[in-house]
Amino acid sequence: MVASQFKVKPFALVTTLLAAVSSTLALYFPSLIVGGTTTTAWEYVRETNNYNSQAPVTNVNSTDIRCYTSATNAVTSTATVAAGSSIGLTCDNTMYHASVVNVCMAKAPGNVGTWDGSSTVWFKVYEITPVTNGGTSITFPTETQSTVIFTVPKNVPNGQYLVRVENIAIHAASTYGGAQFYLACGQINVTGGGSGTPGPLLLSLSLHRLRTWHFDQHLHSHSRHVHST
Repeated sequence: MVASQFKVKPFALVTTLLAAVSSTLALYFPSLIVGGTTTTAWEYVRETNNYNSQAPVTNVNSTDIRCYTSATNAVTSTATVAAGSSIGLTCDNTMYHASVVNVCMAKAPGNVGTWDGSSTVWFKVYEITPVTNGGTSITFPTETQSTVIFTVPKNVPNGQYLVRVENIAIHAASTYGGAQFYLACGQINVTGGGSGTPGPLLLSLSLHRLRTWHFDQHLHSHSRHVHST
């Protein structure tokens, strides 16, 4: 098993170590956590295409990069949560690979149950990033986690929202299309909110093109500035 911490040497070594993790890693996020309770699978989360296969999205130009429901056309219920409260999503396993997590929300123009989350509507509310030690090592806190817990911003306006979690596995990301996106969308109705204006608002597809490029450039830059020991 690959250790969760390793020396960062030349880029080729970094990518080799990441690729040593199995390329068949698979997982999904079936349940919302509300009031500290894990709800029934797919009760408040749209059932994703990989509910059986656990396969990831790898094409960031696909509409599945939003909620991954092109095959299931899933219908689910909407959970009521208070602004400023903690909620979360559970994974069916630990996110046992080198990866990052992002959580975004998008306010529906009406009934969230019939909305696909298209357009420039997404704003980030939480992330779990890699941790570096002065440029000498890198660790991925997600590797031992099976839940993603975050706070609903207390000043978001009342209304119905999509909550989208994504776990981006980068063990095979040294090649084009190698990043693996494990994602899902939950549905919430926010009460007790404020008059804040969330932002910046992003189109999810554009965000992923930027993120994939930025992470690749970060690894290359990081390897150039760290000397072998």
